[in-house]
Amino acid sequence: MPNPVLTNRIFITAKLESTYNTDPTPSTSADAIVVNNPSWAHEGLRMNERNVVSITGAAQQHVFGDTLKTVTFDVELKGSGTAGTAPDWGVLLQACGFAVTNVPATSDTYAPSSTFADQKSLTIWMYIDAQVHKITGCRGSVSFNLETGAIPMASFTFTGHSSVPTALAFPTSVTVDSTLPVTVKGNSFTIDSFGSVINSLTFDIANQVITPPDMGETDGFGEVYIAKRDLNGSFDPQIVLESEEAYMANFLAGANGALTTGAIGSTGGNIITITMPAVYYRDVALGDRDGVATYELPFGAVESSGDDEISIAIT
Repeated sequence: MPNPVLTNRIFITAKLESTYNTDPTPSTSADAIVVNNPSWAHEGLRMNERNVVSITGAAQQHVFGDTLKTVTFDVELKGSGTAGTAPDWGVLLQACGFAVTNVPATSDTYAPSSTFADQKSLTIWMYIDAQVHKITGCRGSVSFNLETGAIPMASFTFTGHSSVPTALAFPTSVTVDSTLPVTVKGNSFTIDSFGSVINSLTFDIANQVITPPDMGETDGFGEVYIAKRDLNGSFDPQIVLESEEAYMANFLAGANGALTTGAIGSTGGNIITITMPAVYYRDVALGDRDGVATYELPFGAVESSGDDEISIAIT
């Protein structure tokens, strides 16, 4: 019998492309990324049904017209351990429409960019035991989950071009970042300059990824693009008097205010701070946290001065 393919023998390498849809061959030493829950699925699958006249009632074989592929996985939000040296997941953000500003030996800061030159593409190799799926021309979106006492996480979804997986011996050695992630605690979360007591913050960049057809391409799909984004999320503050923080009044007035997580972590090279300068509430609902009344506050985040609705700094 053939050997089984084992799901615990899966890992990801990812590398930015210098030419769209051209594989730069990610290495297991420089481009491996520690991920959780890796998976793939077809995207835009074209399976052509044939409704031809037949002398019997039997269906005709469908004809495959090609497909793209999506890859999904979760990544721990942590620094590289050295301030000014980008984390391994930084390339993933760049393929989600983020540009990076590097200050040597100090920081890497990621913010959205509408400049097409900043819309990087990525090649991902997903090793599954003794074979590898190579997905090129990848662009995608990302969501984040921060919960008290837990490791902050990012969930990525990429869409790209792919073909039949190829046989490749599972590597015997892979170099990955060994920096331990921090947990979400001790950071000074504020909204509208008020120190809210919250348990969790979730938000989604919500990029619209489009896959236009192109009959000139061998798979019938053109370049994968990020068309637009709609940053939205939710957090759960403990209810206070409106005179302390006007959650309800701000919702009714459509007012917006700045949100910051404060510094998550305290060791240089592994400190993450997320800021949004203009957050507005899309709804308000009553919640309960261990007998304490809370609000459930879905929000949207908009620009303050252009391409700045979020900033993710690693210092």
